[in-house]
Amino acid sequence: MTSPTPNPASALEWFQDDRFGLFLHWGLYALPARHEWVKSREKLTDAHYDRYFRHFDPDLFDPAGWARMAREAGMRYFVITTKHHEGFCLWDSELTDYKVTNTPYGRDLIAPMVEAFRAEGLRVGFYHSLIDWHHPDFPVDGLHPRRDDEEFKAANAGRDMAKYTDYLHGQVRELLTRFGQIDYLFFDFSYPGREWGGKGVADWRSEELLKLVRDLQPDILVNDRLEIPGDFVTPEQYQPSAPMQVDGQPVAWEACQTLNGSWGYDRDNLDWKPTDLLVRMLVDSVSKDGNLLLNVGPNGRGEFEPRAVERLRGIGEWARLHGRSVYGAGRSEFTPPADCRYTQRGDRLYVHVFGWPFKHLHLPGLAGRVDYAQFLHDASEVGMRVIEPAEQAQNTKLGGLPEHTLTLELPVQRPEVAVPVIELFLTSP
Repeated sequence: MTSPTPNPASALEWFQDDRFGLFLHWGLYALPARHEWVKSREKLTDAHYDRYFRHFDPDLFDPAGWARMAREAGMRYFVITTKHHEGFCLWDSELTDYKVTNTPYGRDLIAPMVEAFRAEGLRVGFYHSLIDWHHPDFPVDGLHPRRDDEEFKAANAGRDMAKYTDYLHGQVRELLTRFGQIDYLFFDFSYPGREWGGKGVADWRSEELLKLVRDLQPDILVNDRLEIPGDFVTPEQYQPSAPMQVDGQPVAWEACQTLNGSWGYDRDNLDWKPTDLLVRMLVDSVSKDGNLLLNVGPNGRGEFEPRAVERLRGIGEWARLHGRSVYGAGRSEFTPPADCRYTQRGDRLYVHVFGWPFKHLHLPGLAGRVDYAQFLHDASEVGMRVIEPAEQAQNTKLGGLPEHTLTLELPVQRPEVAVPVIELFLTSP
């Protein structure tokens, strides 16, 4: 079999232009409301977990409302968990009975979601777990909920990974043939080399699986978690310190982040990131040529909880005023001052000020390179001047700055936006 190859750089254009997406983790785990790994963390049996299957009825699910909130938050694509590690499917799969159409809700969730988000102009992405704690042929390993149950393990020692992998491939085929064009596919995840039964490229038959994906959806972007190269890499729950590289070469990447540390709905979790931090994370990603995929975990009735809605609205208000500093933008060759991030789009350089200074912001290397400066939120002029390096700082007089430093003259009061942005119109070098 010929090895599948990554898509050409042109296929990444939309991804690196849009920069900001919505991740949705939704499944039976919304009912216990104690993290999406609750079945593994608490070592729950299938019989115990079945209570959530028997009571799953998201009667307030409003896909049009979800899509509208995402668009108004400034998001350009979305990614929904078609199946998480628990094995429960949000679409009417022909390959299993463990699906939403057999719950009290009784209806496919993926099709209306895809339709609603497309109607709001967002691209469509699917997350699909390689792991399945419900499937009878998925071998019990060190992540499995029954990993410490010796009697269960002995009774299930004959599980056939090949049969499970056929099922995995079959479900991917369903997802990529039933819902029209799919722009993005996030597999999760490989964990080889574990003494307690890790799984990787041979178990998933990763090259065969990726070839299937490419054959069915030639333009789709696929992540890096099959243990073979994909189109982009996926740092999770941290912000990289620099643009990401593989084998010394720059790669497309996307930071996957939560609102509160949990992907699924977690009722009692209080670790909510404030809106300004979330905006800084988006800016930080773009400044390093990356994307941000920000997660919401809907609750068991199919709603975003108020704290999530509040943050999406806050990010959206910032994006409404500052969107051109992130969409279609990326890293700059200029080095920003401390507590700032640069993004650049053509001849526009954007200074995102994370820590508001007193009256002056010094930009190394930009003397003679800026024609005009303004705040992005209201297009009000920002004063500029260049101080000769020979000038000494004393009393009320600025000085002692490195050569080619441009100084911006700022108001004492910080603009009332999550992250102030100054737009610089560059001149030719």
